[in-house]
Amino acid sequence: MPAMIDPLLERVMRLHPRLIDLGLERTERLLTALGSPHLKLPPVVHVAGTNGKGSLVAYLRAMAEAAGYRVHVYTSPHLVRFNERIRVAGRLIEDATLDAILTECEEVNEEKPITFFEITTAAAFLAFARVPADLAVVEVGMGGRQDSTNVVAPVLSAITPIGYDHTGFLGDKLEGIAAEKAGILKHAVPAVIGRQRAVSAGVIAAEAARLAVPLFRMGREWRVTPTAAGFRYESDLLGLDLPAPALVGAHQLDNAATAVACIERLRAAQFRIDDAAITKGLASVDWPARLQKLSRGPLVEALPPGGELWLDGGHNEDCGIALARQAAVWAKEPAPLPLYLIFGMLTTKDAAGFLRPLARYARAARAVPIEGHAAYTPQEACARAADVGLDCGAANDIGAALEDLLATQPAPMRILICGSLYVAGEVLVRNG
Repeated sequence: MPAMIDPLLERVMRLHPRLIDLGLERTERLLTALGSPHLKLPPVVHVAGTNGKGSLVAYLRAMAEAAGYRVHVYTSPHLVRFNERIRVAGRLIEDATLDAILTECEEVNEEKPITFFEITTAAAFLAFARVPADLAVVEVGMGGRQDSTNVVAPVLSAITPIGYDHTGFLGDKLEGIAAEKAGILKHAVPAVIGRQRAVSAGVIAAEAARLAVPLFRMGREWRVTPTAAGFRYESDLLGLDLPAPALVGAHQLDNAATAVACIERLRAAQFRIDDAAITKGLASVDWPARLQKLSRGPLVEALPPGGELWLDGGHNEDCGIALARQAAVWAKEPAPLPLYLIFGMLTTKDAAGFLRPLARYARAARAVPIEGHAAYTPQEACARAADVGLDCGAANDIGAALEDLLATQPAPMRILICGSLYVAGEVLVRNG
């Protein structure tokens, strides 16, 4: 079953190249021609990083909305529908509105060169500028310094953990990657910094010092400690004992605590987001394909009684480590289910690096193709799995991989589908 084609996505892809060409010139030109909507936004939180960006955005939205605020959100990529990228005052942008705004952007652009992400970003800012809201949370697409979103004037910047990803564009040295991420910092604008390797922390600190940016860093200005019921957040001025977030995984405690640190800074900017709203946001947060347990749908119904199907779009080495930590938790259950993987990965990702931490916990894997993208063939993906000692078989698609695992292991099992957000999107479409 092929993935559903979103007509709006098809339109933008047809008119604008999906190539990645980092730089601000084209975006700034179009936004100026549109009347500079990026300068007419409500207070902006600008979020960069390698892992946890989307989760942080989801927590911030949930907490602010729990306090009664209307929140614009811009994220990428989408999983199923193009509209997921643009949430206007709490609601996904309507098809008709998005179609009209894209038409306007294309007419104003006058067929000048512009990329898929650049015109999408301009459309998002135009939509946001026309609808009242109290807060805008904007996620960087790639890197930061040369990302199309880096035209906003934020009241707060946030950088989640930095690791190795998009090395073809950002370079393969952590110092260089961190420098690109730190490029979102603005003069004297406070920044919340999540857990970082020492190299990244040093790069961020140097850029912050140059720009007189007040830093609020995990492990320095604020701390997070796991507790039996969830986690404790502490800073010089605030101490909160909070429940575990709705999103699964030990790494989500870090993401949730980073959101609390952002809320603390927003309070200083006169946002009234109280402790009750933080707690409510932790419970209500929703961010699909991040260690998501699928509870219904045809793929779940195909499992034997007692089986579980999990979905995660993680695709780099740090994501593999985070998933392995959860696999270790599962392995300690009184009667642990055997773990099997279904995965597909782009050729720009380090498949062996992603799979290596998981190999000790998974009994076997099935590799699937990713249609329409530069991805490993199932045979190539299996070779990468073999390199880390993981037994792997090739499958033509998600359905075939699932059928093969169920035929091989009829007893209840836990299946984790992972390796790419494109794979995750296909799963969500197939599962209804």
